[in-house]
Amino acid sequence: MEQKKVILIIDDDPDIRSALRVMLESAGFVVGEAANGEEGLKAVQRIQPDAVIIDLMMENVDSGSQVAIKLKEDKYPGPMYMLSSAGDAVRYNIDARELGLAGIFQKPVDPKVLVSTLKAKLGVA
Repeated sequence: MEQKKVILIIDDDPDIRSALRVMLESAGFVVGEAANGEEGLKAVQRIQPDAVIIDLMMENVDSGSQVAIKLKEDKYPGPMYMLSSAGDAVRYNIDARELGLAGIFQKPVDPKVLVSTLKAKLGVA
């Protein structure tokens, strides 16, 4: 049996984490959660997730991008996605490639887009 892929959600909003958990678990993923950037970085070390979803706006305005930069520096091997509710402006203010991001999901997140993107990126049937 194939090992389930693990997705780590780093977001300071428990409602968002809960909603994403439901979407991802119903699609067969295992989900880890962290409530802030520091906790998220520790969780990456601990659970070695296959992919990470990071909220852009956490306790500090751009702490999400700081987490992404740190993970990139630490040579995190999986895809990282940013969560943003800032609208399209974020696409112009953040260089996804510079941060090592595989993409940006806009809130509210479309479950079909989220699941199909992750499955395609992680090679899940």
